[in-house]
Amino acid sequence: MTGSVQRLLFLDVDGPLIPFGAVSQPYPTYATGPELHGADANPLLSRINPEHGPRLAALPCEVVWATTWMADANECIAPRIGLPQLAVVIWPEPSDIDDQDERNGLHWKTRALVAWAAGRPFAWVDDEVTGTDRSWVAAHHQGQALLHRVDPRHGLTDGDYVALDSWLRQPA
Repeated sequence: MTGSVQRLLFLDVDGPLIPFGAVSQPYPTYATGPELHGADANPLLSRINPEHGPRLAALPCEVVWATTWMADANECIAPRIGLPQLAVVIWPEPSDIDDQDERNGLHWKTRALVAWAAGRPFAWVDDEVTGTDRSWVAAHHQGQALLHRVDPRHGLTDGDYVALDSWLRQPA
């Protein structure tokens, strides 16, 4: 994307990278190196497919952690899947989140992501994106935006990567 602003990809962890919610079958687990094991390791980390790292790195964008894992995503997840340290969205304090937004169905992350993007085009990958978020972003964000909902039972799939890559490569 020569001559244009690099797009952002805001990435949630729980749901997109760590699948959950399916009750009919066990989740696949992935082996990791001994340096990534520890007595205090979160057992959910074994659900993260290490192939996500190269696939995310191949997307034409700047990947930014947009998760409640915050800086822990760089410590626990990035090395596990071969990503470098990424920027991290710092969330507002719960007391600073507008209760009216929640009553209206707006996700508590939405305003913060639009503010963080500051007009840059962005994709937001999360399992909790709704039509309310899409409408709000369309009305309040000056740049292009793709709010991509991932099925939390499966996490990011081949189809999700195709959709993201296609959108990220569109001309601004």
